[in-house]
Amino acid sequence: MSQVQERATVPVAPVPPVSPTTPGVPQTVIRASRGWVGLNLGEMWAYRELLYFLTWRDIKVRYKQTALGAAWALLQPIATMLVFSIFFGRLAKLPSDGVPYPLFALSGLLPWQLFSYALTQSSNSIVANKNLVSKVYFPRLIVPLAAVLSGLVDFAIAFAVLLVMMFYYGVRPGPAIFAIPLAILLAVVTALAIGLWLSALNVRYRDVQYTIPFLTQFWMFVTPIAYPASLVPPAFLVIYGLNPMAGVVECFRWALFGKSSGSASLIGLSTFVVIVAFVGGMAYFRRVERTFADLV
Repeated sequence: MSQVQERATVPVAPVPPVSPTTPGVPQTVIRASRGWVGLNLGEMWAYRELLYFLTWRDIKVRYKQTALGAAWALLQPIATMLVFSIFFGRLAKLPSDGVPYPLFALSGLLPWQLFSYALTQSSNSIVANKNLVSKVYFPRLIVPLAAVLSGLVDFAIAFAVLLVMMFYYGVRPGPAIFAIPLAILLAVVTALAIGLWLSALNVRYRDVQYTIPFLTQFWMFVTPIAYPASLVPPAFLVIYGLNPMAGVVECFRWALFGKSSGSASLIGLSTFVVIVAFVGGMAYFRRVERTFADLV
């Protein structure tokens, strides 16, 4: 005997779609920027937590599954300082402006390695975070900025070693030591300025990432790290000042030791070049960032 079960059908009212005019529902419309847009600091401040987490992520990823951990922040500058001290200090007998050559070399290496690391990381930052850039909206400037700020941890560790070495050699800093934050800020802005240009170009032209190692290697030898700026002929000092890192290194040494082999015009010219490069890089980055999600 078959039994037939009847199911009662309960009518369900259709859910009305949410429209932009539905009262009580907040709506956010994101439109692509047009023309040359501003920095929009208010939006950057609203996403400050994202900047913190991206910076902290870059720091943790760098030392993840490493045997020595943060000791790598010391090995690289100290090993390079020893090589410079042997070959340039003892064998080539390059002058060091009255400062013990190991201190002279390390004081130039610290801002340079901060710049070199920040430049490399920021230049590849947009491509490295393509999954995030192509799916979620946020100010794209946060990505290269986080890459630059993550290098400050290594710099702080190595700077503590430099202070210990200054105490060992009996070199006491003067009142100019209070200018150290300005010198560090100048190095960070320099790295960010060049990084903005290269990160934006790297999205469209991927061969940019292959030129960065050569660029940093060549740039290092035209920066007064192993040698003082006093070796540069005065006739070429203005041209030499177009290198923004020349002024950064000289400013850093002046803040530490109270003297600099370069003139104030060298530091001033390099600072001016940094400002121009930063403003131009910021404008170009903001101009092309609306195409990142499509090209990356």
